Amino acid sequence: MRLGGRMAAAIEVLADIEARKRPVADALKDWGLAHRFAGSGDRSAIGNLVYDALRMRLSHAYLMQDDSETALIYAVLLRQWGFTLDTLAAELADDKFAPAAPDLSGLATRDLAEAEPHVQGDIPDWLVPSFQSAFGNDWLFEARAMAERPTLDLRANTLKAGRDKVVKALERAGATPTRIARNGIRIPAGDGAARLPNVTAELSFQKGWFEVQDEGSQIVADLVLPQEGQQVLDYCAGGGGKTLAMAAAMNNRGQVHAYDADRKRLAPIIERLRRAGTRNVQVHDDVRGLKALEGKLDTVLVDAPCTGTGTWRRRPDTKWKLTPRNIEERLEQQRDALSSAAAYVRPGGTLVYVTCSVLPEENDRQIARFTAEHPDFAATTSLDAWDRLFAGAPKPYSGDGKGLTLTPARTGTDGFFFCRLERRA
Repeated sequence: MRLGGRMAAAIEVLADIEARKRPVADALKDWGLAHRFAGSGDRSAIGNLVYDALRMRLSHAYLMQDDSETALIYAVLLRQWGFTLDTLAAELADDKFAPAAPDLSGLATRDLAEAEPHVQGDIPDWLVPSFQSAFGNDWLFEARAMAERPTLDLRANTLKAGRDKVVKALERAGATPTRIARNGIRIPAGDGAARLPNVTAELSFQKGWFEVQDEGSQIVADLVLPQEGQQVLDYCAGGGGKTLAMAAAMNNRGQVHAYDADRKRLAPIIERLRRAGTRNVQVHDDVRGLKALEGKLDTVLVDAPCTGTGTWRRRPDTKWKLTPRNIEERLEQQRDALSSAAAYVRPGGTLVYVTCSVLPEENDRQIARFTAEHPDFAATTSLDAWDRLFAGAPKPYSGDGKGLTLTPARTGTDGFFFCRLERRA
């Protein structure tokens, strides 16, 4: 496919997302199934157009003076992919599938600095107070960073291979060590139509040398400080990314219990554990199986259900679907998860709270509420652990040294919140 056909396809997918209110990944998959002639390079380019358009939807629409799907795709090419009006016109001159160009004069006459702040930051206007509360005067800088493309991050599985070995195996993909995570590996996001490598097809992946995991997720798993011989519970384990990281950090000694109330989310963990060579994990899909662990565990991790605002770079469609009601629902789920998980912590043990959100409602305020209702738990400093583990690395946001917030702008990762709480003996 030439560029014009790819543009037309991206416009079709964006229209489908808007009309049917469906996830972008599902819309792209269905388009690919219905257009078998499109090669992998075509599908990748179309996906990049769609994701880039969604990441910067508001600012694109403002400068184009048009929020149509066609205007958004033209804005992507002219603002993000390096085309000029002349080079784009030349590229599309004899392309019969190219969509007719909308009015492009706004790109030359409009100044984004004159737009409303939330438009400059490409976030919903009603979330500006939350961003200001979280980041102060840096909020717009942080919001803009959340509209950029994310890198592909991997974690070397130290049970089978060191980071240097994995980097060498993935050298042709441009892999380099991450700045912060000790076992992290990063592959650049690429520009324009560039495809990310299919790392899961690599023999080194099949051998269990690495897992796909954002650097931020690796960092918070490290900050749990799992130790050999400990008894640890990953209470909201999902697909098991942090479970695997903690098990490797414990060198297969001690025990990690992985539980999730959603059996469908938990299901992939079995194959991942097998491939990784992990032997110290017990998987639980029924909360009744945790009864014997009440009040006995050294560490309990609650990777709580959240709005996922920290993952907007990877899932930009969710940015525009989020509502205040969604936040309230998540807050209730977080309260339930924290209260339930706290029962498994032994006296003197640790409860760790993590979200992939940057909203203070889900983070610091949730911790304040929990400790007020559970006076036997107290938040403790985490910055000292950060300095020990990641000396010299960029530091996360923290008002009191206890709750830490990682962000794309600050730490070059997805957005994550981390807080450690100790149960008084």
